[in-house]
Amino acid sequence: MLWAALLMAVRAIRRNLLRSMLTTLGIVIGVGAVIAMVTLGQGATARVTGEIASLGDNLLVIVPGNAGNKHSGVAGAATPFSLRDADAVAELSEIAAVAPLSGRGVRVVYGAENTATTLQGTTSDFVRVRGWAVPEGRMFHAAEERAGAPLCVLGATVREHLFGTQNPLGASIRISNVSCEVIGVLEEKGQGTFGNDQDDLVLMPLTAYQRRVANSDDVAMMFVSATSSSATPRVQTRITDLLRQRRGIRQGDEDDFVVRDMKEVTSIVESATGVLTALLGAIAAISLLVGGIGIMNIMLVSVTERTREIGIRLAVGARGREVLLQFLVEAVVLSLLGGVLGVGLGLGASWVAARALDVPFVWVPELVALAFAFSAAVGVTFGFFPARKAARMNPIDALRHE
Repeated sequence: MLWAALLMAVRAIRRNLLRSMLTTLGIVIGVGAVIAMVTLGQGATARVTGEIASLGDNLLVIVPGNAGNKHSGVAGAATPFSLRDADAVAELSEIAAVAPLSGRGVRVVYGAENTATTLQGTTSDFVRVRGWAVPEGRMFHAAEERAGAPLCVLGATVREHLFGTQNPLGASIRISNVSCEVIGVLEEKGQGTFGNDQDDLVLMPLTAYQRRVANSDDVAMMFVSATSSSATPRVQTRITDLLRQRRGIRQGDEDDFVVRDMKEVTSIVESATGVLTALLGAIAAISLLVGGIGIMNIMLVSVTERTREIGIRLAVGARGREVLLQFLVEAVVLSLLGGVLGVGLGLGASWVAARALDVPFVWVPELVALAFAFSAAVGVTFGFFPARKAARMNPIDALRHE
C-alpha cells in the first residue's frame, strides 16, 4: 500500500510539475539558507580559532591593568613590568619560555624606501612562544641581547616594502635615528584575528630597544608558553601569585595586571560565533515554516481538484486511511524533493561564499541529515490536515462534486 501511494504521489507531482516545483521553493530556500548560514558560521569559527591558535602553543598573555576590566578586555592604567619580572616568571615550573615585549609605532628607512610599522623590543624566545619561524637569517643570540646590539629581524610586509625581491640580510636600516643591521626575516603569517597585518613589524633586542629607542626599562607585556596544555591553569595561578607578591598587592586587593589564557579567548569566540550562527540559522528556518504553509495550501487545492477521484476510490472500497496515506505521502515527497534541492543549494552557496570570504568550508554531515529530516517532518505536519480532509469525505458528496 505504501509503494502504491508513493507511485501515485510521483504521478501526481509529474502531472503538475511546474506547480510542484514552485510549491517546494519555500522548502528549498529554507533548507538552503539554514545549511549555508550554519556552514559559514562553522567556517568563521574555525578561522578565528585557528588564528588564535597560531599565536602560540599553550599561550598566556600578561598585561598590566586593573582586574576589574578583565571582562571588557581593556587593561586599565597600572605600573609596567620590568625585565626582572620576566626573569622571575621564567623560573617558575612548567614554563617553556617567556618573551617580554615593548613596542611603538616607528618609520623605517632603507635607501629611498620607507614605511610606517611597529617596532617591538623582545628576546629570542619571542619566536618560540609565538610559534614563528625564521626561514631567512636568524634571531638574536643571548650575548647580543645582553649587550643591546642594534640588530633587527623583519616581518614579511616590512621586508617587501623596503627590499622587494632583494636579499635584506646584512643591510643597515634606520629606525628612529638608530642604525640597525638586518639579521633575519620572519615567516609570513598573514592577517590576524582582528584584521591586523601580523607581518607588519620589526623585532629588536629588548635591551637595545629600551636604551636606544624608548629610553625606558619598562616592559609593556609578557608572552608565556606553558610546557603543556594541561599545565596552563596551574601556570596561570602561579604567575598570578608571583606577580602579586612582586608588585606588593595585599590580600583582598584587586590585581593590577591580567594573566589571560588564550584558550579562554578561544572559548569566548566559539561561544559568541555559536550564538550568532544559531540566531542566523533560526531566522533562516522561518522560511521552512513558510514553505510548509505553501505545501498545505497546494495540497488543499489538490484535494479540491481531485474530489471526484477521491469519491470514486472511496466508493469502490478504499478505506479512509488509504486515502489519507496517499495525500500524506504526496506532501512528504514534495517536502523531501525540496529538501534535496535545498541541501544542494545550501552546500553550493556556502562553498562559494566561503571562497569569497576566505574562510574554511566546514560542512557538518549531521546538519545536512537534520535539515533533510526536518523537511520531511514539515511535509508530515503540514500535509496531514489536507490528507485528513480527503480521507473524511463522504463518497456520495464527492461523486456529486463538479
